[in-house]
Amino acid sequence: MATKMMRAARMYECGKPMVIEEIPVPTLRPTEVLVKVKACGIVPNLHNILTNWVNWFPELPLPKLPAIFGLDPAGVIEAIGEQVYDFKPGDRVYVNPARHCGSCRACRSGNTTGCTAYTFNGYFGFTPRSPRMFEDYPYGGLCEYMPAPQYSLVKLPDCMSFETAARLGYLGTAYRALLKANVGPSSTILINGISGTLGLGALALALAMGVRKILGTARNEALFQRVKDLAAPGRIEIHKLGSCPTSEWVNNVTQGGGLDVVIDALGPGAPADSLVDSMRCLHRSGHLVNVGAVADKVPLDMHWMMDNDISVSGSVWFTTGQGQQMADMVESGVLDLSFFEHNTFPLDQINEAISGIENRLGGFSNYVICP
Repeated sequence: MATKMMRAARMYECGKPMVIEEIPVPTLRPTEVLVKVKACGIVPNLHNILTNWVNWFPELPLPKLPAIFGLDPAGVIEAIGEQVYDFKPGDRVYVNPARHCGSCRACRSGNTTGCTAYTFNGYFGFTPRSPRMFEDYPYGGLCEYMPAPQYSLVKLPDCMSFETAARLGYLGTAYRALLKANVGPSSTILINGISGTLGLGALALALAMGVRKILGTARNEALFQRVKDLAAPGRIEIHKLGSCPTSEWVNNVTQGGGLDVVIDALGPGAPADSLVDSMRCLHRSGHLVNVGAVADKVPLDMHWMMDNDISVSGSVWFTTGQGQQMADMVESGVLDLSFFEHNTFPLDQINEAISGIENRLGGFSNYVICP
């Protein structure tokens, strides 16, 4: 019997265009499913991963080249392994790219994010054991078919398009941060970078979680009103970064009451001053969660933090269970993601898509490859 082939985008050298090739469709292990990829998100950071990563963050390993990248795949199950329990061919799924070993102490205690081999399939790794994980899972989402462990699958409702599901990575990053900070209906929060890819997802989820007052910072004033229009008048207020200190603006808006939570979604290029300024907006027992990966060294006033019971933490990605919660919120109508503007490209145009994402309309644009 002839070997079934598929197309895949593979990168041979950092900084060079990906190459579309014909390779064999992967075989399955017993606990895996084969997903026919319908959409794979192209995240704004992918260009940095492909061109600058080895110089910027050499301690965070990439897969061995040539490699198939692709972080946020969604599609239809084509086949299942003999030890797959809760999925069947034809199921619509999102594949959470977070891979964990299942055997380290963190995994055995249920903390899969703390895995000593934690790795983003089709993206980058976090630990010295990540290269082994890349060997075990060499197929990212930029191909026609990919195997996925059953623990990684989110069942998608019919009302959620594959293109929207391909945004679950950035949405989930924001969701886990909101959960970590115990955000709820009584919360007043600030989202640093509210109009960006991470920030707009944090806003949508905060609205779904019932947050009563949402403040935000951003630079592109052309998007301010569009962001505000996602909720009832007065529920969202936005401050232009650089016009005055954020802490001064928040103090005026809250009449000195301060904030329960800050979600810092500004990217690695943002100065540390922006994060430090927003931290000063917190009232006693407030919590700042960083998901934007600020790259500058952040000076912390530990005495002030101690006296005011302030928490500062990082949050990375999300669990498959949290991914399912988001899909369920879309199904119930609580989480509205209809504001996304999908920019779709065939696999053959992967290099054009990666280059064109710089022209995105903040977090409203959703760049997707549809193999």
